[in-house]
Amino acid sequence: MGATAVKSKYKAIIYIILSAFSFAFMFAFVRLSGDLPTVQKTFFRNFVALFFAIGVLKKNHIRFHIEGKKNNAVIFVRALAGTLGMLGNFYAIDHLVLSDASMLNKMSPFFVIIFSFIFLKERLTFFQGFTVICAFIGSLFIIKPSFQNVDFFPALVGFLGGMGAGLAYACVRYLGQHGVNGAVIVAYFSGFSCLFTLPFLILDFHPMTIFQILCLLGAGAGAAGGQFAITAAYTHAPAREISVYDYSQLIFTTILGYFLFGDIPDGWSFLGYFIIIAMAVLVFLYNNVWHNDSEVKG
Repeated sequence: MGATAVKSKYKAIIYIILSAFSFAFMFAFVRLSGDLPTVQKTFFRNFVALFFAIGVLKKNHIRFHIEGKKNNAVIFVRALAGTLGMLGNFYAIDHLVLSDASMLNKMSPFFVIIFSFIFLKERLTFFQGFTVICAFIGSLFIIKPSFQNVDFFPALVGFLGGMGAGLAYACVRYLGQHGVNGAVIVAYFSGFSCLFTLPFLILDFHPMTIFQILCLLGAGAGAAGGQFAITAAYTHAPAREISVYDYSQLIFTTILGYFLFGDIPDGWSFLGYFIIIAMAVLVFLYNNVWHNDSEVKG
């Protein structure tokens, strides 16, 4: 592997961890905003992100342009899938036990790999698939899902939300490979989401307190940072090499939960942390040491 490819992979890992950190703050602010309609939370989250994206485009003198019919089709799928995925995720948070909703949201990295394998023809080795599965098992120790009494419809919506997010990120990978600027992708998605949810917001708008407004602004800022970071991550490296690092969001969420809501992790959670970190280290060693050594010997 060349020096440029290695440097690109390092950047992708940093970006996806930064994305996980930003999205953890977004979830915390969404929870702090209280009992507001899912569509309302989704609209304001994307409304703030849209302004961030427009600011980046203007600052860097980037023209909002998407060249090619296929790129236009893919970015539309990215925006629609991402919007539906976000609605599903927020709906699950509002109607399920939080740990159940979190688990369903963490299905998205699996769908990224699946869709990247199907549509982008990215190779997936047994070892890489094994480590992602182990990381997911580690996440179960942290979130400890309890599906005994869960309603079927919210669970199905949350599952489909994870699928939508996975498809959206696979589209981001394709768009990055075909020359579409990351800020353009974020701006398109944020603008599309605002237009998509606006009619529903008008029909069912709930007045907000100043604190709720500030929370949604914070959620939007966290979302903007997360969107830019994860867009950059998937344009720098294949999904199979970096998706496992997205599970660091569970660690950040747990830390924020402790300081903001007094949540204290138990022993099973710490076991989950160990498994996730161990898998991340194994993936790093495989991609940057062991795999390179085998290529040199071959």
